[in-house]
Amino acid sequence: MRVEFYGLTLDSPGVTVYLRSPWRCSLLEHKLFDALRTVPGITVEQQSHEWRAHIQEQRTWRQVLHVIARVLKGWQEEAADATREERRRWRWMLEADVDAAGYDMHGMRACFWAYIRLTIDYSGPGDYTKDSEDVDLLGFEVCIWGHDD
Repeated sequence: MRVEFYGLTLDSPGVTVYLRSPWRCSLLEHKLFDALRTVPGITVEQQSHEWRAHIQEQRTWRQVLHVIARVLKGWQEEAADATREERRRWRWMLEADVDAAGYDMHGMRACFWAYIRLTIDYSGPGDYTKDSEDVDLLGFEVCIWGHDD
């Protein structure tokens, strides 16, 4: 499967989206996971400690990435509709670690992990101090798997 991720193209056997510890996740993390459940072609596993959505096709992956972006853009627009001065931004953070043999620190084949970081800016146009907060959505994780060669 060819995984295209905002200009980065990877050859992968599949992608898995996790919702870790659902009872501790924020409402936004639940909205993200619930929105991608509506995409056809996804296999969802629910266990008590985590939920998983498996994606095996390139077309399905593009739809999932579009759905995630749409939910996050809606989250941004909520701040624009509010009366308070607040700007919201989001971005993807990629993480990977690998040793010389191509395995991570747990002995699994190397893969890319994608996380979402939110930034909420409370300062207005006349404020000279920057008052912002970064929030990492660590309960919502995307894993782009490496090959098991």
